[in-house]
Amino acid sequence: MTPKLGPDEQAIMDYLHEHVFDPILTSARASQKLKGGVNLTITRMRLLKAEKMVEYYWNAIKGTERSKGFAALMKKERFNRFEETIDEFRERFDPKILRKAARERTPS
Repeated sequence: MTPKLGPDEQAIMDYLHEHVFDPILTSARASQKLKGGVNLTITRMRLLKAEKMVEYYWNAIKGTERSKGFAALMKKERFNRFEETIDEFRERFDPKILRKAARERTPS
């Protein structure tokens, strides 16, 4: 069973589904390898709190051994990578904004 996401986590996943994940998952031209990688990324990210999701996003852009190859495959198959969403993602999901929103939702 997939854990229920909090509002910040859901907002991050909704954004990434719209701009990165779903165009790949719904495409007839995307390779099974790419779709499998996207599903694995979704599974991993859903286990994280919002701040760790943002960290995962930045680490993927920075380039881990795994993320470099995956980003290259996304580019080769002509799909948006995390890099193409960087400006809007940075504005919407700045860790300071996420922390402030979490504090505001927590009853005192």
